[in-house]
Amino acid sequence: MSLLNPYMPVITLVGELTVLIILSIVISGFILLILAAYAIKSGNLLFPRFMRAGLLFLEGLMRALFRLFGFEDSDFLKIIVTLQNTLNRKAFMAVPISERAVFIPHCLRSNACPAHLHDEGLKCRECGLCRVGEGKRLLEILGYRVFIIPGSSFIKRMIKRYHPRAIIGIGCLMEVKEGVEMSTQVDIIAMGIVNLSDGCVETTADWDQVFRIAVLGIDPKDVPDEMIKYLE
Repeated sequence: MSLLNPYMPVITLVGELTVLIILSIVISGFILLILAAYAIKSGNLLFPRFMRAGLLFLEGLMRALFRLFGFEDSDFLKIIVTLQNTLNRKAFMAVPISERAVFIPHCLRSNACPAHLHDEGLKCRECGLCRVGEGKRLLEILGYRVFIIPGSSFIKRMIKRYHPRAIIGIGCLMEVKEGVEMSTQVDIIAMGIVNLSDGCVETTADWDQVFRIAVLGIDPKDVPDEMIKYLE
């Protein structure tokens, strides 16, 4: 024991610092949980930068706290996507339409879809069997480059080919979260829109939200009449 005596102040300090760090993490976790619960219930985000950094840095702890207090994993993922959209909104609005792209998942199409796969994704024939054709038409009127893609490899290929500075990604919750995070890593401004229903075929997109985001930063006189209602 006498051998440790000279080091006891250091050992004590390290122990106290460890306890303080653990307490700080736990307290931060509960603060984040309260902010997230408020966002889920009210739809309003408080301190989005702090929330995003904290939720990602403490992701394991936060997922456990979410489950402990009766929230689903999907609630956690939705908060992450919403935070990223909120933080990207201003930068997205500043990007010209000519430098934006929209990626639509092929799972939205009808089971009887007559479209064929090309090197840039599915070539929509606007047959009217689903809403993809109409959505694509309106987005292209705005000036977007629109791709209907069967997988993430097509997204990477089109980004490499056309170098968009900003994208709108539509898909299931996990795909959107991963896509937004991937876009951040390659310095692309991404806005994610989660489908209203999941699955492999005939899923449902939140087209109202797609159009609300699509018209951000666009001069109202350049917005077609059928999309005026989405201007804020």
